Amino acid sequence: MPHTYEYPRAALTVDCVVFGFDNGDLKVLLIERGLEPFKGAWALPGGFVRVDETVDDAARRELQVETGLSNVYLEQLFTFGTLNRDPRERVVSVAYYALVKLSEHPATGATDAADARWFALNAIPQLAFDHAQILQSGVTRLSGKVRYEPIGFELLPPKFTLSQLQQLYEAVLQTPLDKRNFRKKFLSMGLLVGLDETLTSGAHRPAQLFRFDARKYQALKKRGFNFEV
Repeated sequence: MPHTYEYPRAALTVDCVVFGFDNGDLKVLLIERGLEPFKGAWALPGGFVRVDETVDDAARRELQVETGLSNVYLEQLFTFGTLNRDPRERVVSVAYYALVKLSEHPATGATDAADARWFALNAIPQLAFDHAQILQSGVTRLSGKVRYEPIGFELLPPKFTLSQLQQLYEAVLQTPLDKRNFRKKFLSMGLLVGLDETLTSGAHRPAQLFRFDARKYQALKKRGFNFEV
């Protein structure tokens, strides 16, 4: 005879704050809800966790089915369990944040998402549920962690200029940075590999392209290297 659970159970969901970077702007991927509640409103991608999957697997599945994203940097953020956060029932959500190379991942809506679109961080529409709070939590985590781990490179194309790298950090930290000191700091780490390629943009002179040496970073990290910006 199966065991009867005597306590009411809350439903469990996952919600994902997906960050991208483009033209100097930090962007967030939102979906337009195709179903009630909040039909037609913008929200973070996510959904209910199945009984036969982990929350990590649920987050990756929901990203795939709602936005078409797969194989992206994904990390657990926080658990949100405020009462009445969902008008349907008692719902607890495990939030994640994801980092995406925007040029490699165009947004596409699917399943219960009518549309998916990238929004600049300073132009976010009103969000469904408590997703504005979840988004702010993701922004705070990203701006803190980007200072002591090189996760920012997950947002850049494989080849980038030093100007693009500085623009990324300024967008994430939401503050201007001194060009000379910023470049000196990064180049002194020995983690950027200069390439025999340049990027030409508009009237500016060609800028050298670099790539991040992830293998060297992991080797240095094992020896106690501290990444700090």
